Amino acid sequence: MKIKLSKENFNEKLKTLSNEYKILAPVSLEYMGTFSDTDVVRYKEVSSLDEMELNRKSNFSAKEIVFPITQILFYFTENEFKESDIDDKKLLIFLRACDINAMKRLDEIYLKNGIDEDYYYKKLREKVKFVLVGCRESFRNCFCVSMDSNKTDNYSMGIKIDDNEVFLEIKDKDLKIFNGEKCEFEIDFVKENLFNIEVPQIDKINSKEISKHEMWQEYNSRCIACGRCNFVCPTCSCFTMQDVFYKENEKVGERRRIWAGCQVDGFTSMAGGHEFRKTKGERMRFKTMHKIYDFNKRFGYNMCVGCGRCDDACPQYISFSKCIEKVNEISKERK
Repeated sequence: MKIKLSKENFNEKLKTLSNEYKILAPVSLEYMGTFSDTDVVRYKEVSSLDEMELNRKSNFSAKEIVFPITQILFYFTENEFKESDIDDKKLLIFLRACDINAMKRLDEIYLKNGIDEDYYYKKLREKVKFVLVGCRESFRNCFCVSMDSNKTDNYSMGIKIDDNEVFLEIKDKDLKIFNGEKCEFEIDFVKENLFNIEVPQIDKINSKEISKHEMWQEYNSRCIACGRCNFVCPTCSCFTMQDVFYKENEKVGERRRIWAGCQVDGFTSMAGGHEFRKTKGERMRFKTMHKIYDFNKRFGYNMCVGCGRCDDACPQYISFSKCIEKVNEISKERK
């Protein structure tokens, strides 16, 4: 069903929906950016369209909604444990095609990557419904077209905004609370980015050859292991576990799941001081090959969705898209 309605009508219905759903969308947070006088765009709960920042790319993805930065899994004493409570409300998330496709990648890792599903991820993920926000133009550093993630049909409702009118494509019967004049329109999808890259085919990549290539040495001096690329990436899914014991009673505490990243010092540290990837170049090699080779070999498509957030966030101006191109060039050189 496709309809159009005014912003005022849309906001009224959104308010009604908020009784059943927690509505989340990109929001501009003043003075919360990298510098004291800059803002940052990230996902927060909203109650109207006016609160949403839909004209800019969010600095952080929506993954922190279903994969929180810090998540308490359960509380424990010396004799028993109690699972942490979660809000009963369902989740309605406004996001772009690349981020919906990124959620598909997280689903593969947490729900389909092995015998058992990740219980804690599934509890949050099954509450989610997507509202697709169209993209008329590509943002800086985006290469979603090259990664084939600029389009999706996995959404409950699509939205297009034109001045004071809101155009909705409603696919989920639970969201047919919106009413308006029937019309025909198409959700905007980016057809061309500001630049394109050629992604190597996995059957052309010699993983052993690539792993030993000198190209990775460049990142030993350039990368500072801050982990920003991991934490803004919508498909990075690594975490570590912490047991926190309370000062009042050291036999009582909580177990937390906390974001971690392959670029950060200590990520692969083991007992005895052993570490799988000590240099920053080795870590960049691991991340790159995981995004365009290992994941693809297992699931049949690339993990990276080309949102460009890693390039946006890197303080050393390291371009991940350029890194992919280098791998492609090396693969082409093979006889």
